[in-house]
Amino acid sequence: MVTTSSVAAHVQDQVVKDHAKVGQEAHDDDQQKQFNAGALFVLKSKGSWVHCAYHLTTSIVGPDLLSLPYAFAFLGWTAGIFCLVIGASVTFYSYNLISLVLEHYAQLGHRHFRFRDLAHDILGPKWCRYFVGPIQFLVCYGAVVASILLGGQCMKSIYLLSSPNGSMKLYEFVIIFGCLMLVLAQIPSFHSLRHINLVSMLLGLAYSVCATAACIYIGNSSKGSQKDYSLKGSPASRLFGIFNANAIIATIYGNGIIPEIQATLAAPVKGKMFKGLSVCYAVVTTTFFSVAISGYWAFGNKAEGLIFSNFLDDGKPLIPKWLIFMTNVFTMFQLSAVGVVYLQPTNEVLETTFADPTRNELSARNVIPRLISRSLSVMLATAVAAMLPFFGDINSVIGAFGFIPLDFVLPAVLFNLTFKPSKRSPIYWLNITIAVVFSVLGIIGAVAAIRQISLDAKTYKLFANV
Repeated sequence: MVTTSSVAAHVQDQVVKDHAKVGQEAHDDDQQKQFNAGALFVLKSKGSWVHCAYHLTTSIVGPDLLSLPYAFAFLGWTAGIFCLVIGASVTFYSYNLISLVLEHYAQLGHRHFRFRDLAHDILGPKWCRYFVGPIQFLVCYGAVVASILLGGQCMKSIYLLSSPNGSMKLYEFVIIFGCLMLVLAQIPSFHSLRHINLVSMLLGLAYSVCATAACIYIGNSSKGSQKDYSLKGSPASRLFGIFNANAIIATIYGNGIIPEIQATLAAPVKGKMFKGLSVCYAVVTTTFFSVAISGYWAFGNKAEGLIFSNFLDDGKPLIPKWLIFMTNVFTMFQLSAVGVVYLQPTNEVLETTFADPTRNELSARNVIPRLISRSLSVMLATAVAAMLPFFGDINSVIGAFGFIPLDFVLPAVLFNLTFKPSKRSPIYWLNITIAVVFSVLGIIGAVAAIRQISLDAKTYKLFANV
């Protein structure tokens, strides 16, 4: 059986072998960032493990967790809970693996600040340029577009509570929410988001509590539909539903920016990420399991893609209006934090391209290009969200192709290539098993997501008011 202590022991042995190469981490950080404006200005290494916990929680605990009851509708009770537990276990393990790899290189005096840098040094420049870099960009920018779209939908829900016959369209609310994102995008560094991400963590807990309470209220009342936990559809539909549900769960647990988050930690980094992940996963298990179990218990196989939709029956609320209002407000504001967190890799690339690392961060030479480039980035994301309100279907494909490789497969591969555990050791074979199994699941999940797009394509319409 593989234990945390056995992994740590193996890592410690490797570190001892390379002890002669270990340098002063803080000095090395400054040296490495000296000629890279993106790392110097966006990925400032000033944070504590507590700040790291805030960033991790915001990047994982987002409103997409409200889709978990929908995933359960394809899986049923046993398989649903099993997949949820496996997702939590494997991602916690994988995130710790990649953290140990990053710590190892930091102790050798070569700290990596970006996922693509780590891939470049371990896998080679082609893997970095043609695989890791592009899929990380798609995942992160896709998350920004999805956040803006969901934020607009929350604003529209709040509007319809007060004006049921209102004439404003979804794309108008998406544009309004995009304006909020436009302001937040100008926050200069990832570390500067620490207080926003603390509030975000509290908001995530708040709307999860509200959603759970609403599900229990409806489930115990006569207002809800009759509970049916059977799996619907033909055998083929059920099979693709299982694959799609697994892709949804993998995407919900996805992060994709572990190296960038670890880059915000002040040196020395050893042990800090584990503490941050422990706090993060305390919140993850609390929110994910409570919403998934209560939502599926209340609505069974009638659970909608977003559990909020089940709180209305033909437009009539099944719970008090103030609870719907409060839940949507909490969700809307947390989405703004999620969106700006996933903007950071894009901001880092823009800063590297347009900023001058030899000039002050707040000099006109750097502020003007930053303002223009970040504004254009958010405006493009807002335009896509307003134009493609069915982006959620597209995002599930991005999740299958992106989150599964970045968060389930690559950490195991990078660990084995870095520490070279014995082929007789359980760590080696556990990592190989995770990499192979989730590579297959990623491909199948992508096929299932593409199939769902083809089925839903007839309902797609640009700037649709959904």
